[in-house]
Amino acid sequence: MNHTPSAPAPERPTPGSTFPGAGDGPASRFSRRSALAVLVCWLLVVFDGYDLIVYGTVQSSLIADTGWGLTKATAGTIGSMAFLGMMIGAIFAGRMADSWGRRRTILGCAIVFSLFTILCAFAPNAPFFGAMRLLAGIGLGGLVPSANALVAELVPAKWRSTIATLMMSGVPIGGSIAALVGIPLIPAFGWPAMFLVAVLALLVVVPLGLRFLPETLAPSRGTTKIKEPAGFASLLRAPYLGISLLFALATLATLFAWYGLGTWLPNLMQLAGYNLGSALTFALALNLGAVAGSVITAWAGTRYGPVPTAIAAAAVAAVALVVLVTGPSVGVVYLMLVLAGVGTHGTQCLIIAAVAGHYPGHLRGTALGWALGVGRIGAVAAPQVGGLLLAAGLGVNSNFLAFAAAAAIAAVLLAAVGIKLKSKSSTSQGVSNV
Repeated sequence: MNHTPSAPAPERPTPGSTFPGAGDGPASRFSRRSALAVLVCWLLVVFDGYDLIVYGTVQSSLIADTGWGLTKATAGTIGSMAFLGMMIGAIFAGRMADSWGRRRTILGCAIVFSLFTILCAFAPNAPFFGAMRLLAGIGLGGLVPSANALVAELVPAKWRSTIATLMMSGVPIGGSIAALVGIPLIPAFGWPAMFLVAVLALLVVVPLGLRFLPETLAPSRGTTKIKEPAGFASLLRAPYLGISLLFALATLATLFAWYGLGTWLPNLMQLAGYNLGSALTFALALNLGAVAGSVITAWAGTRYGPVPTAIAAAAVAAVALVVLVTGPSVGVVYLMLVLAGVGTHGTQCLIIAAVAGHYPGHLRGTALGWALGVGRIGAVAAPQVGGLLLAAGLGVNSNFLAFAAAAAIAAVLLAAVGIKLKSKSSTSQGVSNV
């Protein structure tokens, strides 16, 4: 990029200047370099998804084979550690991405979650394992809002909702890989091998990120036109306060359902009488449904809007999980798990797309971090609640009902988002007509 001698060069190229077609730039085309950067972000999200779901695939082995004395309740507590770390990572990394740049935050988070996931394979006891999952979770939680904020700047505005939704397909694809890899790998090499897969992210995808990811800065650093600062103070006051709270609570309910299922489903199906291989195929059905949900909701969200589509997706998930309680045939169980994957993960993808499209660029990373950070409270609570329900002797169906209720609550909260957005739109039109 050429600069005139009299104009000082910025520290890093601003969004839209390095990559033609960036979401906040004037161009409308999607350049090859932008596409490569988006692909790298997607690959990192795939590993993010793998590392999230991998605990569910090894949970039974940790209880039965380690000699750590784990119970269902304590296994649920350990399952919550990664999500607790994700809550911390999402909140602070989104803010860091707006202040320090997307690239540095993304790569830092990727290195953190890879290193601490690898260390899980060498855990000598449950406290060490839980601590490693907590630290890995900080990187896992920080990656998604940072990557989505970067991608939103690299694509034309008309494609932002679609690409944001497709980006999140990496989470269930990673979960599907975890389930597929676990079927042969755990019996042959034991549970630690599942965590060594993170070596690939560290040795392959992180170097690709160093090569292809651009650095961007918050627009507020490069222009005097934006008066409000990037940060939570701006996010949590008029005109953003109400919608920010609704987005965060809807994310909390959605992640409770999605990560509760991701953590407990293999174990729930084993308790229902299936062997480990069959239980993992049920987990695979859930994650494949989530992959399909990413594609379906990307199309539907573009056509009908992310919020209306998210309401429908959350309702589908709630109904599918209630059907599981009725004790249907195996074929119906697979179908309902696919629909549950479509609904829960699809809803989360659409919420991210809606947040990325609603807030201005200098607040985008902070807003995504806020919604996902508060939402991780649901992800933290879900493994614990699932374990406590089982420990209380309430059975497998208690988990499915809890996750169904969370999906229904998400649908209601998103309906409130839709009403608020429609009201704001009507008010704006009324003012413009005066």
